[in-house]
Amino acid sequence: MSEQARGAREALGARLRGFRKDAGFSSGRAFAAATGWQESKVSRIENGRQNASEDDIRLWCQTTGHDAEVPDLVATVRHIEEMWVEWRRILKEGAEGRQKSGLQIYRKSKFFRIWDPSVIWGTFQTPEYADVMFRQVVHLYEIPDDVEAATAKRLERQQYLYRGDRKFDVILGEQALYSNFGGPEVMKGQLDRLLTMMRLARVNLGIIPRSAHLELWPGNAFSMFDDRLVLVETYSAELTVTQPGEIETHAKTFALLKQSAVYGGEVRDLIWAAFQHFDRMPREGR
Repeated sequence: MSEQARGAREALGARLRGFRKDAGFSSGRAFAAATGWQESKVSRIENGRQNASEDDIRLWCQTTGHDAEVPDLVATVRHIEEMWVEWRRILKEGAEGRQKSGLQIYRKSKFFRIWDPSVIWGTFQTPEYADVMFRQVVHLYEIPDDVEAATAKRLERQQYLYRGDRKFDVILGEQALYSNFGGPEVMKGQLDRLLTMMRLARVNLGIIPRSAHLELWPGNAFSMFDDRLVLVETYSAELTVTQPGEIETHAKTFALLKQSAVYGGEVRDLIWAAFQHFDRMPREGR
């Protein structure tokens, strides 16, 4: 189990311990007697040394009068083990496999909420921009070089920009317009692609200017799919969020970030300013 998953299990145990004490069970022994469990089981769950089953959660909440918490806690139990997945395991045979699994998520989703403070969202990327990013992935994680195949799979996502009744609410930090992946020509092509994307009726593209008043600190990039799944990427792992309470927190976070974003003509002005910035730069190799 990863350190993060272990921490989540310990946090769950602490929450359940609080339920027990609030219900008047001053000791694990008294609670064990009420549930018919061994006292050692109560101790292991509360200290994060044993996974609580879904049935354990239901009985715990029923015994302590916290039935309303059952859906949230059951979701936590179901995903503690899969909540953090190491990138090296995901990418062990190359980057293409992760892009294939992403297509499954896209196929099932209708409403996309995307936040990235410093990089262009993958589904908006040009082939040249994506190529540079995947080459960095291959170098960092020392995985098989399948850059061409991974780029092709990432570009397949773009079909969902034109299919069905999907909606895409995308917010980027202004830094994403300037993060230099591949040099001026690649970046100018990418910025031009953004101008095309924002003309799609189903796309709502916002930019948070670097000097904007922030209602919330920028934090990590994340992708939210309907109200059922959030993916958060770090350098070492991908966090999969399915717990209703945490999804609600990400929805609130997105709404607060959105208050700092600009849209429409102001976005075009910011993109054009970035385009001019790269146009003034001398051409360079990758």
